[in-house]
Amino acid sequence: MVPLGLQHGISRVVQVCAHPGQRVVSGSYSGAYILILCALSFNFAGQRVSVVTGVYSLEAVSRTQQSRQAQPAGLDQVRQSLAATLATSSVVQQPFRPALVDDYHPSQGWRPMPHHLSKQEIWQRMRQEAKADADTEPTLASFLYSSVLGHASFEKSLNFILANKLASPTLFSTQLVKIIEDCYNEDSAIVDAALADLQAVLDRDPACDKYTQCLLYFKGFQAIQCHRIAHHLWAKGRKMLAVALQSRVSEAFHVDIHPAATFGRGILLDHATGVVIGETTVIGDNVSMLHHVTLGGSGTGKGIRHPTIGHGVLLGAGVSVLGNVTVGCGAKVGAGSVVVTDLPCHSVAVGVPARIVKQSVKSEPCRDMDQTEDFILDYVI
Repeated sequence: MVPLGLQHGISRVVQVCAHPGQRVVSGSYSGAYILILCALSFNFAGQRVSVVTGVYSLEAVSRTQQSRQAQPAGLDQVRQSLAATLATSSVVQQPFRPALVDDYHPSQGWRPMPHHLSKQEIWQRMRQEAKADADTEPTLASFLYSSVLGHASFEKSLNFILANKLASPTLFSTQLVKIIEDCYNEDSAIVDAALADLQAVLDRDPACDKYTQCLLYFKGFQAIQCHRIAHHLWAKGRKMLAVALQSRVSEAFHVDIHPAATFGRGILLDHATGVVIGETTVIGDNVSMLHHVTLGGSGTGKGIRHPTIGHGVLLGAGVSVLGNVTVGCGAKVGAGSVVVTDLPCHSVAVGVPARIVKQSVKSEPCRDMDQTEDFILDYVI
């Protein structure tokens, strides 16, 4: 089953932008925007879910909110149909087979790789790392035992860590442990997503050498896991408790994520300080963002006011993406840029306002996390 609250997010993340005149499949559609709803793959509760949709073209429209509302009714029907299909048990489920490295494209969504460990293997590795660290640094022995070695599973260890991070004089850690445990029992996909986020940090952050280093000391990872709990509570109608957790996350980690915001898998918040993500934001899989990123809203309406970030996007430090805009899959935005219009897939944008300086269908920024390449074009003096 698709986690609660994710169906709406999926129907937005799957949109793929193309700029006017781009060649798609066959023919050149000059003066039109092309919307591609491509083959999608999701991995929920250990099952591979595949959905295939078609290709649609729209008349050229402006990128204002008014133009968005004026789009053909058929587009809304496509989005609703896709979300409904994913929400039903009739979706075809296939056993997962790890992709070959050469076939893997992060901008197509999260897929476990051959070098990724299973949950049990990760947990055993964590225990080994914690034991070695306790032997090397006896000062940390009590901390490592209470946080890792004293627990029977990865989710119990994570639960203990998050509960103690969020606890306050009036919100007790024992209460939080029970709340988090109930969320994990109600939706096992929360734990699966945490493992994907953990693996993403090991894959993309060269400063992270161990699983326990991420679990115990990386506040970006911890903030995302707290948000997943708050999002589950929000989707279940326990909105005041979700907002209370959001407030504690903001105080403890200096990361402010509205509990209604939808996250994919394999998310990396590097350093994380000052990250702000608004209510109607949707973030796809394999997205990496650095400190002081703002995914902010525009306007006072109750509709979609925040960005949609596609799979495999890299947002540099201090990037602001404002309003109901879409950053296409595999795009990269330079540090300090302000994005106020849609960005095509696999594009590189920089500046205030952000301007596209390069576009390549082979670009996968979360492979190398290079935040300087492609921002300066070749030139001859």
